[in-house]
Amino acid sequence: MSNSPVAEIVTFRLVTGTNPEAFAKAAQDMMPFLHGTGSMTGRVLSCDPDGTWTDHITWTSLEAAKSAASQMFERPEAGPFMQMIDPEAMSMRHAPILMQTQLE
Repeated sequence: MSNSPVAEIVTFRLVTGTNPEAFAKAAQDMMPFLHGTGSMTGRVLSCDPDGTWTDHITWTSLEAAKSAASQMFERPEAGPFMQMIDPEAMSMRHAPILMQTQLE
């Protein structure tokens, strides 16, 4: 596998009745684990007006992204986060990062 950076793009909807603020907090509660992998380089969580959410995480490599995904299900803090996502309305893909700019 390539060691080039990769974007993990997950689009989904929340389970009906889920409070968006509670979900955002559950996503924030995942940050110590994600940061602790040493492989996550950034994350943006957004929600379209129609209720479609996007979790965009950048990783050092595809291997690192897949490793974090496999570990996530063992993490107790992942439970609340995952339970709020409608699995029928979720799509995940990985794409090599060809250009990245951060403005500060």
